[in-house]
Amino acid sequence: MDFASTRSGPDRSHLDWPFFADEHRALAAELDAWVANSLPRSDHTDVDGSCRELVRALGAGGFLRYCVPASHGGALPAVDSRALCVARETLAWHDGLADFAFALQGLGSGAITLAGSDAQKARWLPAVGEGRAIAAFALSEPDAGSDVAAMTARAVRDGGEWVLDGCKTWISNGGIADFYCVFARTSEAAGSRGISAFIVPADNAGLTVAERIEIIAPHPLARIELAACRVPQDALLGAEGDGMKLALRTLDIFRASVAAAALGFARRAAHEALERARNRAMFGGTLADTQLAQAKLAEMALSIDAAALLTYRAAWLRDVKGARATKEAAMAKWSATESAQDVIDQAVQMFGALGVTRGQIVERLYREIRALRIYEGATDVQKLVVARELLRR
Repeated sequence: MDFASTRSGPDRSHLDWPFFADEHRALAAELDAWVANSLPRSDHTDVDGSCRELVRALGAGGFLRYCVPASHGGALPAVDSRALCVARETLAWHDGLADFAFALQGLGSGAITLAGSDAQKARWLPAVGEGRAIAAFALSEPDAGSDVAAMTARAVRDGGEWVLDGCKTWISNGGIADFYCVFARTSEAAGSRGISAFIVPADNAGLTVAERIEIIAPHPLARIELAACRVPQDALLGAEGDGMKLALRTLDIFRASVAAAALGFARRAAHEALERARNRAMFGGTLADTQLAQAKLAEMALSIDAAALLTYRAAWLRDVKGARATKEAAMAKWSATESAQDVIDQAVQMFGALGVTRGQIVERLYREIRALRIYEGATDVQKLVVARELLRR
């Protein structure tokens, strides 16, 4: 990582790596310029309002088109993992909620892109790509987070409809989404084999937002209840019983992008730490003159580059080689989120008391990074995924 290049903005030296094509470099430059001129500015005290505004703005700017394929208004022929990662890293460097707003449009609609019917894609994907519809991915339950196969939400056929009952929690965009991709059990098959996916509009009778959940880095988050929630037969997403496979395919794409968001946070923290070290007077010189500070900066650079290599390897494998990148994406998320936590913690330490003062960038980053080590599979789950893939091979 070339810290010197970050003095006027994000470090972009890694875009010269062979993982990337010209369209990825152009996307990073265009998104940086857009943030400087058009990113909605707020303190995010109204989280719901800010997130809606960000989705509209990202849609108007053309960036949500990277979340859907060209056949339905997307920017590229297929959803490109490297483009998602470049966008998330760029947005995370600037604004964590902007990254969140972008990412959930892709995650929430990803199952439709992968397995939706022509009618489902035509109804929802253009609206997602233009920022007219907010998407959500409703997989987790109170007792089925890391062990998703333990879910108890049910979907039962009744004539020409499905009737859904159950609870989903920790749902990002819960409360502001226009539709939810809901996963529920449709048979008594063991483990994950009886799970199916459904598209449920937010205003569907029987779907209620039961609780809004506040976390340390404010995001729209909720628990939703499904009680005799009737949806038509064609709300089924993909084949009956293939829901778990579909969820995992979706996560395989977006798990690497979580790593990229962590990289964005880490790069920003390292940038702030470097500027602090250069400018903080100490012992007749500056903090940067001390060997301890120099060692910390070196450790940050090593951690960031190592995580970036893993992250973009995973994205490249999927995009260019067409390979199943489950293990590589898990490694990337594990490495990038854990190392970003360390980088940000060291940056806070270098700021001293100022680092834990509300309103400081490093204080905000300290709160934002913590959730990334949990959602879309906690670090311990990523370890199990890697081990399982090794044993399978």
